[in-house]
Amino acid sequence: MEMAALFLAAFGAEVVGTVAGFGSSTIFLPLAVMFVDFRAALTLVAVFHVFGNLGRVGFFRRGWDWNMIAKFGLPSVVFTVLGAGAVEFVPQELLMGILGVFLVFYGWSTFGGDGLRVKPTGVAWVVGGGISGFFAGLIGTGGALRGAFLTGFNLSKEKYVATAAFVALMVDMTRIPVYLAQGYWEERFYGYVPILLVLALAGSYVGKKIVAKIPQRKFRKVVAGAIILVGLKFIYDGFYF
Repeated sequence: MEMAALFLAAFGAEVVGTVAGFGSSTIFLPLAVMFVDFRAALTLVAVFHVFGNLGRVGFFRRGWDWNMIAKFGLPSVVFTVLGAGAVEFVPQELLMGILGVFLVFYGWSTFGGDGLRVKPTGVAWVVGGGISGFFAGLIGTGGALRGAFLTGFNLSKEKYVATAAFVALMVDMTRIPVYLAQGYWEERFYGYVPILLVLALAGSYVGKKIVAKIPQRKFRKVVAGAIILVGLKFIYDGFYF
């Protein structure tokens, strides 16, 4: 029964993550921690995240922009390695709380108005990709910060989801070997892999159908609302646990 609940949560997390462009790790990671320790959960959730992002990359392939993906993705990959390597040394709860305050502020300003507008310069791409990649490696959930930067670039919903998914895939493929090298994988996880693959692809497909029904003018507010919720959770986890 416990595993069924975990897999159901994984499916729901992927639907939400596809619609918002992030969030599947944020939802799935706290639940996974109920069954395994934090470091093992980081690895399991990262593998699930790979499957989900493969689905999103395929389903939103019309939104691919290789120039954008390279400018944002390469700095993310580099800093993901640094973040993943710092897991053993950095007080993650405090960082989550601080990040949560920023996300709530950003999400609220976007939900109630135009919010952050970032001129898509080379520096902005590198800074946004680098910071979000570092947090993805460090706390396993850098997608909300990635979403904040990408919505600031005012992308179309298809290009936003495609770019977020492709960069997240690059980040996941970078941090997983670091986690494995540090011994975070457990033998029993091999049996979970096929189930998680099916759930991730199914969740991505359902999420794609939902995104198609959301008008472009409302999509930014949907993402902003998701960023606020993630930020509140980070504040709770960081300052009250």
